[in-house]
Amino acid sequence: MTIQEASEKYKIPIPILREYESWGLCGEVKKGMGSWQYDDSDIERLSTIMTLHDVGFTKHEVEEYMELLLQGKATEKERLKMLGDKRDATLDEIHFKEKQLDRLDYLRFEMQKGKEDLQK
Repeated sequence: MTIQEASEKYKIPIPILREYESWGLCGEVKKGMGSWQYDDSDIERLSTIMTLHDVGFTKHEVEEYMELLLQGKATEKERLKMLGDKRDATLDEIHFKEKQLDRLDYLRFEMQKGKEDLQK
């Protein structure tokens, strides 16, 4: 399928498809009649790329992960480490946000308590 067809069918923005092509990670994409032709394995890789992006991987990290993925099972430990590191960083962010919420709730409680004290 063409870039336009892949974009429409899978709701992948064309700039992302162009970037994917530029990385040279699309081993199955073939040039036909002057345009790239995508198959199911390309779409599967693109899905992985979009998932990595959605969970916070940088462009460089996505590219590194995908290069490892294309090398096969031998790089599984490295990829698991990358995913684990991102998971740990995400948990750290969640815990930080939970602390922020606790502080906001405390300030709101103090303000409401102050209003009640004034009404007495």
